[in-house]
Amino acid sequence: MKVERTIRLSCERAKAFPIEKALATLGHFPTKTAEKEAWFMSPFRSETQASFKVSKNKNRWYDHGEGVGGNVIDLVCRILNCHVKEALIYLETESDCFSFHQQRLFSKNETGIIITKIKNIIHPALVQYLNFREIPLQIANSYCSEVWYTFKDKQFFAVGLQNNRNGWELRNKIFKNSSSPKSYTQIQRNCSQLIILEGMFDLLSLAVLNETLLKNSDVLILNSISFIKNIELLISNYQLVHLYLDQDSAGQNATLYLTKKFSHVMDESGSYKNHKDLNDYLCDERK
Repeated sequence: MKVERTIRLSCERAKAFPIEKALATLGHFPTKTAEKEAWFMSPFRSETQASFKVSKNKNRWYDHGEGVGGNVIDLVCRILNCHVKEALIYLETESDCFSFHQQRLFSKNETGIIITKIKNIIHPALVQYLNFREIPLQIANSYCSEVWYTFKDKQFFAVGLQNNRNGWELRNKIFKNSSSPKSYTQIQRNCSQLIILEGMFDLLSLAVLNETLLKNSDVLILNSISFIKNIELLISNYQLVHLYLDQDSAGQNATLYLTKKFSHVMDESGSYKNHKDLNDYLCDERK
């Protein structure tokens, strides 16, 4: 009886958790919002017009496409395909992230992004995002973190890669952001060869495709093609440099510039020929 009463009380508390915020923690954001309601693309299926309504006053949801609705516990159970007990644990954990108490701030910068929490990647929406991009969680956690941040008084979370000046590259299914100061990311292992990559998912993809090469090299992730000029002095310190840049015009121009200027810089884009980048190649290979 005591256990049943505890579960019942937990359910009552969990039902007060705002559905809008629960959807945000799971990577779903409104397409239209008003004082009393918000509309979302259904989290249960693919659609082009929002049919999923959230009543802010009643804290209830209704999917017009399927003709079903419920409370926040029903929603979490269905999205995560879990039982009520697991949904309660999830909502209890997330309630800390959306506490009305002020959280400890790590940094604030001119982009308006405030980093509030950094931890290992565990969030279901981020794990799902990594799976979609064919990146195992263990590899992602070797190089990246789960980063929670606020922007314009709204809470967000993302897979984050820290740069050399303690800024962050932030990626999730919806957004591609970065906190300042912007810079490149350097992984130093005192090796004689250097790998230059364009972005976070190029790093993670190469870790999947050729972990031995990656672990036996120093690594530099540009985070922006504009940092090419900034890293030229670093290139001179290595006997061999492997270049893995995007197959768009900016990446190709940067590749041409570096291979012409440095005889020891090798263009490796042939290994993902006919693909935009390493992650595009990885995803295609794993289909």
